[in-house]
Amino acid sequence: ANLAVSAHPDIIYAWFEANGKKYIASKNLLSNLKQILDFEEVKIIKEFKGKELEFEQYHHPLFERVSPIILGEHVSDEDGTGLVHTAPGHGEDDYNVGRKYNLELLSPVDARGMMTKEAYQYEGLFYEKANLQIIEDLRTNGHLLKESTIKHSYPHDWRTKKPVIFRATPQWFASINMIKEDLLKAVAEVNWHTSWGELRLSNMLKDRDDWVISRQRAWGVPIPIIYKDDEPVLDANLIYHFADLFEKHGSDIWYEWEIKDLLPKGYKLEGKLTKEMDIMDVWFDSGTSYNILKRRGLSYPADLYLEGSDQYRGWFNSSLTCSVATNGVAPYKEIVSHGFVLDGQGRKMSKSLGNVVDPLKVMSEQGADVLRLWVASVDYEADVRISNDLMKQVAENYRKIRNTVRFMLGVISDFNYETDYIGWSMRGQMNRYMTDKYHMVAKKILNAYDNYKFHEITRVLMPFVVNDLSAFYLDYTKDSLYCDDKNDFERRSIQSTIFDILYGLLRLLTPIMPHTTSEAYQHLPNHRFEDIYLENMPHVVGIRDQKIHDAFQLFENLREDVYRHLELA
Repeated sequence: ANLAVSAHPDIIYAWFEANGKKYIASKNLLSNLKQILDFEEVKIIKEFKGKELEFEQYHHPLFERVSPIILGEHVSDEDGTGLVHTAPGHGEDDYNVGRKYNLELLSPVDARGMMTKEAYQYEGLFYEKANLQIIEDLRTNGHLLKESTIKHSYPHDWRTKKPVIFRATPQWFASINMIKEDLLKAVAEVNWHTSWGELRLSNMLKDRDDWVISRQRAWGVPIPIIYKDDEPVLDANLIYHFADLFEKHGSDIWYEWEIKDLLPKGYKLEGKLTKEMDIMDVWFDSGTSYNILKRRGLSYPADLYLEGSDQYRGWFNSSLTCSVATNGVAPYKEIVSHGFVLDGQGRKMSKSLGNVVDPLKVMSEQGADVLRLWVASVDYEADVRISNDLMKQVAENYRKIRNTVRFMLGVISDFNYETDYIGWSMRGQMNRYMTDKYHMVAKKILNAYDNYKFHEITRVLMPFVVNDLSAFYLDYTKDSLYCDDKNDFERRSIQSTIFDILYGLLRLLTPIMPHTTSEAYQHLPNHRFEDIYLENMPHVVGIRDQKIHDAFQLFENLREDVYRHLELA
């Protein structure tokens, strides 16, 4: 596959003699080469920059082929010889420099890894066996100076874990440069919930080359192109006809029907006719999924695209490209992306490591709402950790919420909203303050929901439930609830306050803890619906009595200071 040798234009090379033969290599590497190749003495004949080697020729060590020396910026003199074997059909750097010099895209390996007739005497060999035979032939003809094994990074197939080889093959491309400015403009018009999300996608688009939309797979959506004498027939009407056939009969007909049966009646196409057997990139499939919204008369662009952070390179990217190319707008108004779940040590979960936390096991042991509360309590925009210890902490928070809700239900069990409810303005200062504080918390929670900041909900909720309600207000009102007359005005005021707060909290928590809130709702006095899922989110108001609010805030701050000093005493 070798068609050239690449040199760097600015590296200093040396023409030198060693062991009775003449060689060319980077001057900086001569001492290394002397040691590696067991040269007794190295005599430099001439020094020159790599650019002086351009278009000089050399003989192929195996075939009767003369090839040029070319220049490439990818060449370095950190190791080796400072001269790089170049096969334009088998590597990105080689391909790019080969295009610059109009070299042939020679790839003497087929899709099965077998050597083709362009490999001459190696035709029919699997490429790994061919490598061994080539080494032996170079050793035999005296062109192999040294053989050794090196350990280096090399791409492997993610599924089979086997090394891959690069082959230049004909592909279908979608031009990105033609719409790049439109893509960047569309990204700027999307509502981003993270500043880095917009920057990440924009940078990917700025650096993106043309999109290879063809794939060599045994399954997928066919590329509906007919070739006439090996040239594609680019007829939009023909493609629309194929689309109609696919809709009626399924896309498998592309492989099952003969070309004459696929063509429209009366369509004149003479010559050698063949079908394109490549399929569409699956990202082209998913990237055009927005079309279903338009066909069904649904909102387009979509209100929200939600996916993992890996989809900036995938679905977010392909959907944007397809939508801007066809409709001039992004297919989404907002994007929310999430990270991935890691184990407690920050490692990716895998069966081989034995570190998988099974959500079904968590739910069976601790309940689904505990798992849901954990999901809502972490910042999903980044990768998050989960472990049994972390789940125990979340379970403890869940129990605090559940026990508080259960206590509140218990102390209003004899409360009837229709006959016992006392309005906010008629309640005492403590009850008015707690109701207003609930509204402040509810407002923050609703704002967090609106902005998909779910972890902020638990951050606001837990101090309110544990400190403000359980440790302060509910503890303060126990005497009245337990000891006052059943219909005492202050007792009914407290129950009205607890009812307002509980009714609101249950609705606010339903998206996170639906099983718990549904169960509690059945015991809520005078509940309106069969289940809480039919309720709306609570309506919230601001602080209605600033003086009372400020006074109790001062009292709470003083109370915290007293407790802190008691702990230090």
